[in-house]
Amino acid sequence: MQQHVRIAAAFSRWLKLTGVGLKDICDDHAIRYLRYRARHVKPFPADRAALRHLIDFLRSEGVILAEKIAARRLLPTDICAQAYAEYLRDARGLAEASVTSYVPFVRDFLHHCFGDGRVTLSRLRAADVVSFVQLRARRLHLKHAKLMTTALRSFLRYVRYRGDNALDLAAAVPVVANWSMQSIPRAISAEQTRQLLASIDRQTAVGRRDYAILLLLARLGLRAGEVALLELDDIDWRSGQLSVRGKGGQRNELPLPADVGKAIATYLQHGRPHSNSRRIFLRVKAPITGFRGSNGIITLVRHALQRAGIDAPTMGAHQFRHGLATQMLSHGASLSEIGEVLGHRHPQTTTIYAKVDIKALRTLAVPWPGGV
Repeated sequence: MQQHVRIAAAFSRWLKLTGVGLKDICDDHAIRYLRYRARHVKPFPADRAALRHLIDFLRSEGVILAEKIAARRLLPTDICAQAYAEYLRDARGLAEASVTSYVPFVRDFLHHCFGDGRVTLSRLRAADVVSFVQLRARRLHLKHAKLMTTALRSFLRYVRYRGDNALDLAAAVPVVANWSMQSIPRAISAEQTRQLLASIDRQTAVGRRDYAILLLLARLGLRAGEVALLELDDIDWRSGQLSVRGKGGQRNELPLPADVGKAIATYLQHGRPHSNSRRIFLRVKAPITGFRGSNGIITLVRHALQRAGIDAPTMGAHQFRHGLATQMLSHGASLSEIGEVLGHRHPQTTTIYAKVDIKALRTLAVPWPGGV
């Protein structure tokens, strides 16, 4: 904060020396000042952000006028991709993360077929779809190639739904070679989870927040994005219920374990900064707002694992979800019960956890020839 104030004061002196009036300040002046400053003192990485915050503040207070930015001319492919994105949000109820994952592939496909010219969806043919997938898939990681084909099928079903093309082009999208459930879920062990939770310093505000977040991941198996989007109104303290917004906008009502509720209450009372935000968990660096999405939670988990020196299966947050399912299975829970807790919409999604029940799978193994 002190550094921000120093930059603002130095910027003010420079404006006076160069004869720039208050109402004439713009982003270009900040860039020119930083160049001038770099010739006299060692620059700091946060200097540019400090001046940007200052100018944004002056604009919000009406002291200086907002700069007019020339609108970029949208290409026909951009307009079509935007209409598809609105359909995913409004008609399909997809999460914003899914929309932002699908749209770039669709925009790339439209540019492949029509370039910068007019988009005529009735002209699309199966050959266009196949050639695009063959061209792009070889450059992509398997996971992203599968995501691309999923996005294309979704878009081509949308095209048929609109009546722009009578052909079922979604069926023409090639399948990326990939065996179903070929890997075993990488789950953090119960001992590693206990070690991680014990390593958190709960004497600090940040520690109280991180401890509550890690408990939610470990005890309830929430996704990182679901934790980030939790709001104060999602907790019913009287009934001990937690309402979670899952994929597709669906709501899952989960019981709030006593230790998780206690950790959240401790953070709210003795760690959460004052804010108008309704999000439960807030950032600790300015601006004090809720996490934008899952990336903030994933980063938090990675740093916690590194500080604790734990050699976990991954550095992400999803391993806690796998860990919870594995523990439930070992204690006799059925796959349907696990799917209900994890908020799976399709039973097939939960069947992957059958692979982690090694004891039960041993009874199905065929004896090795020769009795070895």
